[in-house]
Amino acid sequence: MEPSITSAAQLAKLLRATGYLADDALATIGFLALRLGRPLLLEGEPGTGKTALAEALAEALEVPLIRLQCYEGIDASQALYDWDFPRQILHLRALETTARIGVDGEGGNGPDGPDVEKSLFDERFLLSRPILRALRESPAVLLVDEVDRADDEFEAFLLEVLSTYQVTIPELGTIRATVPPIVILTSNRTRELHDALKRRCLYHWIDHPGLARELEIVRSRAPEVGERLSRQVVSAVQAMRRGGELVKPPGVAETLDWARALMELGASDLDVEHASATLGVAVKYREDADRVRGSLDQILGG
Repeated sequence: MEPSITSAAQLAKLLRATGYLADDALATIGFLALRLGRPLLLEGEPGTGKTALAEALAEALEVPLIRLQCYEGIDASQALYDWDFPRQILHLRALETTARIGVDGEGGNGPDGPDVEKSLFDERFLLSRPILRALRESPAVLLVDEVDRADDEFEAFLLEVLSTYQVTIPELGTIRATVPPIVILTSNRTRELHDALKRRCLYHWIDHPGLARELEIVRSRAPEVGERLSRQVVSAVQAMRRGGELVKPPGVAETLDWARALMELGASDLDVEHASATLGVAVKYREDADRVRGSLDQILGG
């Protein structure tokens, strides 16, 4: 899979075919991550295309995308595996019924204690969570999304898995990835990640795209939107970001949504009336909406 990609330019071309436009720096670090077999850590503001890169990479390489969404309090069992407790209970009751029939003299013969325990932790009752799935189903892209939301303990667990690409399940033994998955980690930098995890990964910071590249993205991902309207939406979003006063500046996803929403309303131009009516598509905080509405003339004029 990865060895067939021989250059950063080839990777960029494959990603472009999926609708993801990677600049030279991102294509280069992505290519190196594939060839060196190293996880790729992407940091940047929300909406800059970190998650979308993993999705595009899986599509370009024609492999499954397995996503682990991190959150506060996530632990190893929620990322790795768990046991299907309800099915285990049903199985245990079935064994008890079999044993009881045997006691009643109807020919039943239930298993003894050690065999019962072994049968409860059989492969069929194992629930594979994203990391275990990635190890067993690879080649695949494993997306560890918003790793900065997890705590230090989970980060340490993740580092161990990424160092060996294997996990041990006490009841079943050690499971190793035949082919290590392609691992993409994303962070919105709500907290600093530990140096040990960063050293394990290749790193890239993704900025919001410039006007020309964002316009190209809109043309690629939303070709149904007219050229004039696309340029006006992108220019307006770029002006919002330049101010630096918004709690959460619009990302590329919001740019695309805004352009599509305006098209659905039949707008051919982004004027103050349409911009004000659809502002909730682009900005998601009340304070941001108030700031933008107060300067729409200037934003649209710019």
